[in-house]
This record gives sequence, C-alpha cells and structure tokens, in this order.
Amino acid sequence: MTFPYKGYAGYYAEVDLTKGKVHKREMEKEWARLYLGGTGVAARILWEETGPDTDPLSPENVLILGTGPLTGVMFSPSGRMMFAAKGPLTGVWAESHVGGFFGPEVKYAGFDFVILKGRSPKPVYLFLRDGKAELLDASHLWGKETDVTTDMIREEHKDPEIETGIIGPAGENGVLYSCITVDRYRAAGRAGLGTVMGSKNVKAIAASGSLGLEAHNMDKYLEANDVEMQKLSDPIWTDSLTSLRKYGTTDLVAIINEIGRLPTKNHWTGFYEDADDIGPEIIAEKYRTGQEACHGCEVGCKYVYRVKDGKFAHGPAGGPEYETIMAFGSNCLNNDIESVFHMGTRCDLLGMDTISCGKSIGFAMELWEKGIITKKDTDGLDLSWGNVESMVELVEKIAKRDGFGDVLSKGVRKAAEIIGGDAWMYAVHVKGLEASGQDPRAHQSIGLTYATNARGADHLRSLSSLEELGYPEIVKARFDDEKTDAILDIMSPKHKGEVVWDIEDLYALVDSAVICKYGTMWPPVYYFDTFSNVISPLTGMDEWAQPKFVKQAAERINHLRRAYNHRLGITRKEENLPRRLLKEPMPTGPSKGGLPDLDEMLDEYYDYRGCDRETGFPKKEKLEELGLDFVAKDLGKRKMLAK
Repeated sequence: MTFPYKGYAGYYAEVDLTKGKVHKREMEKEWARLYLGGTGVAARILWEETGPDTDPLSPENVLILGTGPLTGVMFSPSGRMMFAAKGPLTGVWAESHVGGFFGPEVKYAGFDFVILKGRSPKPVYLFLRDGKAELLDASHLWGKETDVTTDMIREEHKDPEIETGIIGPAGENGVLYSCITVDRYRAAGRAGLGTVMGSKNVKAIAASGSLGLEAHNMDKYLEANDVEMQKLSDPIWTDSLTSLRKYGTTDLVAIINEIGRLPTKNHWTGFYEDADDIGPEIIAEKYRTGQEACHGCEVGCKYVYRVKDGKFAHGPAGGPEYETIMAFGSNCLNNDIESVFHMGTRCDLLGMDTISCGKSIGFAMELWEKGIITKKDTDGLDLSWGNVESMVELVEKIAKRDGFGDVLSKGVRKAAEIIGGDAWMYAVHVKGLEASGQDPRAHQSIGLTYATNARGADHLRSLSSLEELGYPEIVKARFDDEKTDAILDIMSPKHKGEVVWDIEDLYALVDSAVICKYGTMWPPVYYFDTFSNVISPLTGMDEWAQPKFVKQAAERINHLRRAYNHRLGITRKEENLPRRLLKEPMPTGPSKGGLPDLDEMLDEYYDYRGCDRETGFPKKEKLEELGLDFVAKDLGKRKMLAK
C-alpha cells in the first residue's frame, strides 16, 4: 500500500544495530494524521518502544531522528529536524531540534524517520541515499572530531553535498550532555542525545538524496504558503527581522540584560555589568564575517565569525548563539568574548551541549567561591570566577571525562550528589536539565515554562515572548481583551497559565511540522491558523483544515509527552524550580526583588491543560477526548490518572 499523504517521504529506516540489519518500512498513516510528524510521531514511538525500566544507555533505548511534513518544502523556515530518546542526563523525555540542511536531505534521501535500536558490536555509521539505507564501518572515524568526520565521510563517497549528524569524542566517552553536531556548527544540543547515539556505537548518520516531494494540491498549497509569507513581510516585524539578520541571536544578550533576565554568576543575578563586552555590537563590528540561512529560510540568523590572531585565533566558523555566549560568558563572569568563541567551537567539534557544559562550569565556580570544593577536588585548577584558562581546560577535561571533568560531565544534578554537602543548593536545573539562558525572577512565565517543560529547565517548548516584546494587538487577538495588561506585565503571574498552555500547544505543532521557532516566537508571526492553512493542501489530510482538529492535535502531542513522563514518576512535585530561582529574590538589576509565583501559575496551567492541580496527572476524560485511550488505560493501571 502506498503512503497516502503528500509532503512526506512515507518511510522509516528502522535499524537493528545488534544484528546489523536495516528495515525500510512505511510510516503509519494514522500516526501522521494524529501526530503530524517530528515530535508528535516520536512521542508515539517512544511510548511504544521504551518505558520505566528502560536504561537510557542500554540497547533497549531507541534513538529517533524525525522530520515533519514542512521539513524541506517551500516554506520558511523549513530546514529543521529533531532527535528524541529517553534521556541519559534527565532520565525522562528528551528531544532536541536543529536547523541547517541535514533534515531536508534525509527526506530527499527517502525517509521521514530513522529509528536506531539495539547496540552495534563495532562502530558504524548509517548512510541514506535515494530510498536505500546501509550500515557502514566507522572504526576509522571513532575518536575523530565532528568536522574531520564530516570531511572523511564526504571523501569516502566522493560527494561534497552529503549532510551529516555526527557525535564527537564527548558522545563516544559518555558525557551525559553530549550532542549531535549537524552541518559542522549546528547542534541538537540538549538532554544528551549524542550520548545515546554513542552508547549504540553509532558515529554518524549521513544523507544524500535526489528524491522529490509533492504537494496534494500544489496550487492551493502555494497560495496558502504565499499568505503566510506575506504575514512575515508585514512592516510590524521589520525591526525584529532586521535585528536577527544583523546580529543573529547575539542581540538577545543586550535585550535580556536590559530587563534583568540574563543569567549571571550561576544564576545568582540576572544583570551583567560587562554585557557590552560579549554583546551584539562588538561581535558584529569586530568578528562577524558573514551571514548564513538554514534551508528555505527568509530570516538568515546564523552568522559566521573569525578571530584573526591571538591564542584563540580561529575561523571562519559558525558563530555561537545567545545561549552559548550566556553559558560561557555572563554565567561564569567571563567578559572575554574570544574565549567564548573558542569554547563554543570546541563544544561543536567535541560534541557537547554548550548550555549544560557552561552551566556545569559556572556551578563549579560557585562551589569554589563557597569553599565547598578546593584544588584537591579540581585537579589543581583555580576555578575563580572568570578564570578563562581553567574554563578552557575544563571543557577538554569534561569531553575526556578526565579527573574533575568526569564529575562535571554528569551534569549539575548528579555532580552535586557526588560532591555532597550543600552543593545541591547551587545546582540550577529542573528534572536534571541545566537551566537555559532565562531567569524566571524577571519574567514570570519563564518559571512556569521551566516547570512544565517535558525535558526540563528549557524555554524552547513554551517560551512566551509576547510579554517582553510588547505586542498588545497580538495579545488582544489571541486572548480576551481584559487580560491584555496582565499578560503584557512580565512580573505578573496573572493569566500566565493560559499563555503558557497556549504557546506550549503552538510549539507542539512547530516541533512536529517541523519548522523553526523564529516566525512563531521572535517575531510571533505564525499561529494555529498557519497550520490549518498549509498542512491540508500540502498533505491531503482534510481534517487539518479544521481549527478544532489542529488544536486537538497539539493537545494530543503535549499530553502524550507529559504521560510519558508521568509513567516515569513525574508529578507536580517534580514540576518545580530549583531553590535559587524559587526562593532567592533577584539581588540586583532591573528585576531586583523579583520571584516567580509558581503555585498560582501551575494551578491555572493544570486547569487549562485538563490536569489535576494536586498531582499534575491528566484527567481520564481529557485523554479520551483526544483519542489517547491507550494512555488512559496505562496510567489508570499505574494510578496516575486524576481522580
């Protein structure tokens, strides 16, 4: 039977690594209709394939590479794809998204998803080309950094157009926050999915394809696409788009510091006095040499940098994003931007998440300041704030899991357990994932976003940018008029439960389609109507033209991810914030005195989500309404349904 929907390649590459076999099979059409692709379909696969007893680093875990119907088609931005697994850093749901050209190339090679199962007895890499998939020996690639590996694979196949997703030495060595580096300097960074790939002895996935994609109704799809592109070109978004094109995400260093939300000194405060030294202007004026865009993107936020001389001379190379600058910069009281470039690039080449790596180093620096650790613990390194030499050495030691680097390679939660004493007080994480570059004491909805995010303290599953960017007309169009003032007040907890619920559902569609957050977050152009406009003429799934079906699909995806975590023991107790962000008022800066009112926001969020306030568990009738009867049955047996 031929896969009935367009916009998809229509196939999985299901890889049995233990036996060295690859099976090409048709994607489930009902899963495409109900979960769309990307995150949604990955959630269903993980629900079926893994459970409470699955060790994230065992052969029983599965690693999923996923695309969506908007990956690689004529839509801006359409260059993204995702990875998912049970996470080794957190022990719960883990997903990570990345742009570039790899995702589209996987679809052009004939596959929507790759599912890696088991463990290979020797290092291998998976090669996809025009409907075929094969496992090839990677023994000669093992131990190589990501850029060298890319070059070697391209040379082997005499094809410079091959796109790759690769782990570096950190993933091979079992660093719990190792990433999958794509197109040399982009990364599926968070939650340790490179670690899962390394545990399976898979060095890389490479793709080269020439297979085309079709639309169900090309004329109507192009018409709908044109409507969405016209939204993006509205003059109201000019300033935001100009900023992204000129500075990339580095502009956020200045914007976020201005409102006192820039994590500084291991989240001690949200205001960094030396922010200009690591901010957008100095990068643009002194180091920026060019600009790039992911596949099909009208924005082009990725910049290229070069450090011409000195000990950190390097480039041209892909420049670090805001989160990397924060993690190795303000977070560690380091205003040496050239060292930030260096550490960010080393993480790309070694294959490590820059956020978790920088936050682990900042955590260690605060323990040093408090006297909880000394040179006896740190292999003789002086971890005083801003000590660039020690930071640079720690990055390498973490990747090798050498000495104190081995402790930090496990992330702040586990490192605090190993160190003991009061170390836990300075470990800033949720569900084991180090907090990204936002501070909820300066922006209430960030606190709720961190708490409810299925993968932990991260902003990319439900960040509401409406408050800080100040678009009253957008807020009025999406919510009741009388709520506008409270919603636009970043320090007010009022109505933030509704806002986060709404954005979380929107992002579920973004992550399943799969497209970039720029266009839905900054600037907030695309909304639910975007998906009801474009998905149906692209795919031929008639229900996706109905706004109610689109919203229910988003809720279905979110409830399935949440249920996956409930099955692992996650309750309201775990949907919390670390002590520092919940109990210590902001000490300095524009948001001085701020604290999130998490309980009020959680209560409202659970009401909108259809969950019990006391436990966070879903209500049976909500799951059944969304067609998740199999989830209700499973959670009911485990007594994880709301009473």
